[in-house]
Amino acid sequence: MDLSFHVPTSNTQFVGDEERPSAHIFWQKILAIADVGSSEEAVATFEGIGILTPRGRYVVELHMSFLRLQGQANDFKIQYSSILRLFVLPKSNNPHTFLVITLDPPIRKGQTLYPHIVIQFMTESVATTELSLSEEVLAEKYKDRLQSSYNGLEHEVFSKILRGLSGAKVTRPSTFRSCQDGYAVKSSLKAEDGLLYPLEKGFFFLPKPPTLILHEEIDYVEFERHGAGGASMSSHYFDLLVKLKNDQEHLFRNIQRNEYHNLFNFVSAKNLKIMNLGEDGLDGSGAVAAALQSTDDDPLDPYLNGIKNQAGDEESDEEDEDFVADKDDSGSPSDASEEEGSDASLSGGEKEKSSKKEVSSSKPPVKRKPKSGDVEGSEKKKAKKKKKDPNAPKRAIAPFMYFSKAERVNLKNSNPELSTTDIAKKLGEKWQKMSTEERQPYVEQSLVDKKRYAEETAVYRGAATAAPVDVESGDESSD
Repeated sequence: MDLSFHVPTSNTQFVGDEERPSAHIFWQKILAIADVGSSEEAVATFEGIGILTPRGRYVVELHMSFLRLQGQANDFKIQYSSILRLFVLPKSNNPHTFLVITLDPPIRKGQTLYPHIVIQFMTESVATTELSLSEEVLAEKYKDRLQSSYNGLEHEVFSKILRGLSGAKVTRPSTFRSCQDGYAVKSSLKAEDGLLYPLEKGFFFLPKPPTLILHEEIDYVEFERHGAGGASMSSHYFDLLVKLKNDQEHLFRNIQRNEYHNLFNFVSAKNLKIMNLGEDGLDGSGAVAAALQSTDDDPLDPYLNGIKNQAGDEESDEEDEDFVADKDDSGSPSDASEEEGSDASLSGGEKEKSSKKEVSSSKPPVKRKPKSGDVEGSEKKKAKKKKKDPNAPKRAIAPFMYFSKAERVNLKNSNPELSTTDIAKKLGEKWQKMSTEERQPYVEQSLVDKKRYAEETAVYRGAATAAPVDVESGDESSD
């Protein structure tokens, strides 16, 4: 709140100070009794500190009874008596560390309240600080709480000085460890991505919106399948619903499936109630547990799954159609669909139509109104796609898939810190940079496999109806 005063220039009421402007006298009287500015020197000052909430860069001054955040547009003065607790939480596989100051009452910026000040330090940043306190004050007021100077990691120096001045307790990561040996799991809250820290006495989601949930406030927790996508997506992610005793709910979404075991064991060890939804519970018999407690705890590898699909997965047709072959990849992703479309049960007229479609498949599709015969034929094709012949020959594997199968394990062993997505990207980049000579072994493997596929296709269709297959390109043509 701003108060503006209009003070007359004449000065007749202050006897003895007639020579001084009345506005100056008024200002001095207010300054003598108001808590504005600070005559005392800051005990320690940290400049250029990045704060995520309220966002900005601030100069942080630690005084004997309060701390001050001075930014370009905002200035906050926080009494140490309003600090409830400090949190020092490192980020997993990241060069930053969170330091959170929890307040009651919160500070205000406009119409927004901030009960948590989230400071982000560079984990490896080093600071040396000399405290502006005399030896007498250190011995009398801060004995065994502060020392005259500090040298070490900046976030540790900051937390030690603030703890010594304010007397607030510091909370650090609990015994929980993620699959990557981190202190938190990746999740999202209210469409914001962040980290969920399971602590000894609660959960803390950072950085935005900073949400602290104490165990004593929790009514129950509930593990759910991830709602977005189909069944295949829900098996790789799950959600964690936390219901509070005041009926408020927090839904932490998009947690990776391989974090389920550690998180479930941690929640169980804290004696928190785990809610089951009907028969779909988490006691090991429900569908949620069956999906999450799969024996395959490795992260999803799309390239390895593609190899498995081409090796005999019944649902491999739809998976393979998403793969776009390289110029050097001579495999055709439409072999299986064309093979099923030219089944011997079709009439002669339908065979001619299918052969025309094969010849024109290389041209861009032209929108046209479907004829009645086309509709009937497409319905038959859809019906036959749904029920695939288990005796049909398995499709040939493209050169890139042989390369990925051979190099993935070596790349993963030499770079264990890489995620599945990073491994897939590096494999693709390495393949693009390879010369024709370097790709040749995998091309030859693919040609052998395509020859096998052509021979098995001929046997499968019968010598009389077998269509000639171009081994070099993998494309089939009609008689």
